[in-house]
Amino acid sequence: MGAGQWIGILGAAAGVIIGIAGGVYGTLNSLRYARGPREKQFLIRASIVCWIGITLFIAGLVLLPMPARALIWIPYAVLLTSGINYWNKTQQRIRDEESQESA
Repeated sequence: MGAGQWIGILGAAAGVIIGIAGGVYGTLNSLRYARGPREKQFLIRASIVCWIGITLFIAGLVLLPMPARALIWIPYAVLLTSGINYWNKTQQRIRDEESQESA
């Protein structure tokens, strides 16, 4: 194996490690700053769904042949953006409800 191949392998490994570390950091911060028990429970469920979805997407990128590998970006983009929108709206609704309950 040549030097260029090793650099590519190390770059891919570094990308995976940085990506997973960023995901773990973001997940833990979301849970840390949850304001109430219902919000925290929602964030746990949403995080699990998100981690599973992203894992399936990455598996598709690795395992699917072209052109399916390129086409998998379409549902991923739609599901990711709609999921983030749903996540944010639901989290805000739960925060509003929990703040009214405690008032």
